Amino acid sequence: MATKHIPSIISLLIIFANFIPHTAAANNNNNITPKLVFILGDSTADVGTNNHLNLSKAIANFPHNGIDFPNSQPTGRFSNGFNSADSLAKLFGLEKSPPPFLYLLTLGSRFQDNLYRGVNFASGGAGLLDTTGKNLTVVPLSEQIAQFRSVRNNFTAMIGPSATQKLLCKSLFFISIGSNDILEYFSTKNRMPEDEYISILMSTYSKHITTLYRLGARKFGIISVPPVGCCPRQRLVQKVVNGREGCFNPMNDFALAFHSALDTLLSQIDSHLPEINYSLGNTYKMTFDVIKNPKFFQFEKVDSACCGFGYLNAAGPCNKTATLCPKRDKYLFWDMFHPTQKASELAALTLYTGPLYYVSPINFSQLAKDN
Repeated sequence: MATKHIPSIISLLIIFANFIPHTAAANNNNNITPKLVFILGDSTADVGTNNHLNLSKAIANFPHNGIDFPNSQPTGRFSNGFNSADSLAKLFGLEKSPPPFLYLLTLGSRFQDNLYRGVNFASGGAGLLDTTGKNLTVVPLSEQIAQFRSVRNNFTAMIGPSATQKLLCKSLFFISIGSNDILEYFSTKNRMPEDEYISILMSTYSKHITTLYRLGARKFGIISVPPVGCCPRQRLVQKVVNGREGCFNPMNDFALAFHSALDTLLSQIDSHLPEINYSLGNTYKMTFDVIKNPKFFQFEKVDSACCGFGYLNAAGPCNKTATLCPKRDKYLFWDMFHPTQKASELAALTLYTGPLYYVSPINFSQLAKDN
């Protein structure tokens, strides 16, 4: 039995041994040639998209959000500070995530000039399916890709089709999505069988990746779903519905099935789309290993949220009247669903430099190398 845990422990040692030096390097990235980065997904990567949606119910542009961001500014990130999009961008030579597409639209004549910084399309509450998050007023992945099409057309107008294709084939496309599709599935009373729903999700994911490929994308950093059943909100569900503490395992089982199906899908796509390169991050393993070994990663709380109300701070949202923990870097979760800045930094580093156990068939730093 003990040998089953050896790959996990070795991987933990590799990541932890590299955490401090790589984080320091990310904070002093003047010697790194910045990559052109495009980010799509949900609230784990949203850096203010939903601020520009007047009717959106999935927003975070108010305290205590952003308390550890420069000047304690609530930017729309679902975090106490920077999120995973920022942490990844820093590792690729940027100061933080590229700005939201909807923000760039407000710049008018300066829109095109700012595209060379990259673009973030991610929208909190979004999913693979257009129906996911519809009642929240968000930007679904299909619309995010339509926004990227507009960006591509602007590049073509500026530098021509050939130069645009050369630019995009070296650019990085990060996608972090899927958790909201799972959450909505479990909130539906009369739902279809799980395998049927996963099949629909994978078919949709395949179409989205293929569309991006046809628009010029070649390097895909895909971030799979974490053990969503272990977030504070689902632990609260477990407590209320089943009278037990701990993770809500049916949702975790679904997340595992999602990752397995996504792994298979990407292998199939790789075989029939020439010159495509991808890296798949297993955030399920990453997160679960932190939950099982919190002290190893210098966390103290991996079950409760830093900011919120009630049981595990999961009974209410993070806002300016919520309970706020004093040691935010000791918490895995910022609010009832989202990771803290420290957890996001660790996840980004694992994606960037992690072994096959966590990210395959190559890690994100290998993905970024020019062919």
